[in-house]
Amino acid sequence: MLETLIDQLLDRFPVRAGSFIVTLYGDVVAPRAGEIWMGNIIEACKTVHIGESRVRTAVSRLVSSGRIKGEKEGRKSYYRLTGVANDEFSRAARLIYRRPNVARLQGWHLVLLPHGAERDALLHRLTDLRFGMALPHLAILPDRGEPLPPLGAPHFRATTEDDLTEIARGAWGLDELAEQVDRFVDGFAELEDVRCTPQEALGLRLLLVHMFRQIALADPMLPVPLLPKGWKGPEARNLFARLYLQLSPGADAAIAKTFVNRDGPLVADPTRIARRIADLSYS
Repeated sequence: MLETLIDQLLDRFPVRAGSFIVTLYGDVVAPRAGEIWMGNIIEACKTVHIGESRVRTAVSRLVSSGRIKGEKEGRKSYYRLTGVANDEFSRAARLIYRRPNVARLQGWHLVLLPHGAERDALLHRLTDLRFGMALPHLAILPDRGEPLPPLGAPHFRATTEDDLTEIARGAWGLDELAEQVDRFVDGFAELEDVRCTPQEALGLRLLLVHMFRQIALADPMLPVPLLPKGWKGPEARNLFARLYLQLSPGADAAIAKTFVNRDGPLVADPTRIARRIADLSYS
């Protein structure tokens, strides 16, 4: 029955090898010294029906893009996060595992995009930071007091009582995101109280994180008046937290039993793991 449920989830949520490996590094490897044996990557991907040839191709592309780097020891290959990727994963982890910042809205971040070739690179960076496009050359993001990294473009903060609601309303593809949230809730709700082996728990947890990561990294945490009717964002986050906590004992047992780096079994950073569990326990 569990295998059928996994097949149904994979039918509803198709998985690309490269993106899934990124999830594996963010959830499992980053809190455990950042390096893993290629064989473990292959075995983890097998749990979601990604074959070895696809894994090797995806790993090669991740190396080429500067996200991981490989080292050989004997006949085995090990892959480590680059410094840039580790920083990226740390920022993503704050959005995935921590409770969202629901502090009172202080205004809006506004960024003017230039014309020409620089625009595309800047737009990609702003999208990663969850900015929306209010106008063709104006990006916007709710300001809840959190600092932003250097953006490389004119950046303003609207802190007056001026109402930017109408400008902001169409800046994000919220209807599409709402559909994604609904699919997540409907699909993963069936995992509540499911019984599985440690290896199955690891595969399910990785799939859970993989699909929720796409939501968490896209959700701009807008004020309630801007959200679509029937928005299930909080329901999705609570479901994610419950399932992650439910699956973690088995998943962590599978990791401890078989996952290795050049120094031996992967050892978790207890502070990072404890913080993650605490954050999810209060979601």
